[in-house]
Amino acid sequence: MIDYDRIKKDCFWDLNISIDEIADMISGSDFRSKAFLFEKILLNSTKLLRDLRVFKIYELKLLLEGFKVPQFNYEYVFRRKNIAEVYLFDKPLLIDELKWIA
Repeated sequence: MIDYDRIKKDCFWDLNISIDEIADMISGSDFRSKAFLFEKILLNSTKLLRDLRVFKIYELKLLLEGFKVPQFNYEYVFRRKNIAEVYLFDKPLLIDELKWIA
């Protein structure tokens, strides 16, 4: 179940966008609009891992692999991206303070 209202509130607070437009981004074939939605979710969602699941798994893999962490808010965005990679694709955890110490 996709919580469109929360995604709109969390991720598109700075834009005037409708729930139908968000639904079209998810179900459509325009990869650029999917990348736009992905970035908004990655940067702003309060339920990051749940909201990333709106994408098909192969789309999400491409979106994560192709996303370049910007210099602005680098640490914050890097952490969120790495958490998604670890949780969804079993990639290595790169956040030192979250690693288990042996």
